[in-house]
Amino acid sequence: MTRALILGAGYSGQAIARELIEEVEFVAGTTRSTEKAAAFAAIGIEPLLYAGEGFSPELADILREATCVVVSIAPDKGGDPVMADLRRLGGETMPELRWICYLSTVGVYGDHGCAWVDEESPCRPTSARSRWRLEAEGAWTAFGRDRNIPVTILRLPGIYGPGRNAFVNLVEGTARRIVKPGQVFNRIHVADIAGAVCYLMRAKPDGIFNLSDDEPSPPQDVVAFAAGLMGIEPPPEIPFEEANLSPMGRSFYSECKRVSNGKLKTSGYRLRYSSYREALASMWRENVWRG
Repeated sequence: MTRALILGAGYSGQAIARELIEEVEFVAGTTRSTEKAAAFAAIGIEPLLYAGEGFSPELADILREATCVVVSIAPDKGGDPVMADLRRLGGETMPELRWICYLSTVGVYGDHGCAWVDEESPCRPTSARSRWRLEAEGAWTAFGRDRNIPVTILRLPGIYGPGRNAFVNLVEGTARRIVKPGQVFNRIHVADIAGAVCYLMRAKPDGIFNLSDDEPSPPQDVVAFAAGLMGIEPPPEIPFEEANLSPMGRSFYSECKRVSNGKLKTSGYRLRYSSYREALASMWRENVWRG
């Protein structure tokens, strides 16, 4: 029996859980919110409250029975909260565990001057949050190695999908076409995160995989494409120097790289949405962009 636990069932985690429900016997997910916990139960996900500050008896019981665990909780300056709680619990915490999937970020590569990067490229993260992610990758890899359990690290770029996309930003008036010459970003649709996790769960590979689209693109092009589908004028272009971005926003633009997904494709996974064009067109056509 496959019993899956998603630690951090937020936007991506819930998409993974909904897909896993169709494939495995049991799916549980953690959240900080009692309201979200009730929503989990309504769609067949066993809800568990967890704030990264110790496992409840109920969560400890699920951990002991879990065969596959997906970790989608961000670390902070204190480290990975799940790993810290596992160490505090001690002993044979997850005796049935057969596979771990850790959702990380392509931010661990840092800036590569807009060159292509793959899983063998050097990691030189510039932001604190990316350094914490790289440290968490190492901690989970070591955890699996010590227990002879395969650990798949999925490095993700910007995530979008229903409820979180350029259409929503245009409707809410928050879309901006910020232009920094030469700047590109990769993206990934949330459906491909769910699809890739379910696919990899079957093979349970050990190692790092980039999960990104095929087309690293300037961010202003995505906004213009969405506006064209909506039949409206896109917002005016804003030079990067005049954009008045927050420190976090500026940090995103301080790095440029093109992320290769060749390793994942060679393993056999096929993207559902190879670029923002196919994804946005599908969401608009099917009227699911609002979420």
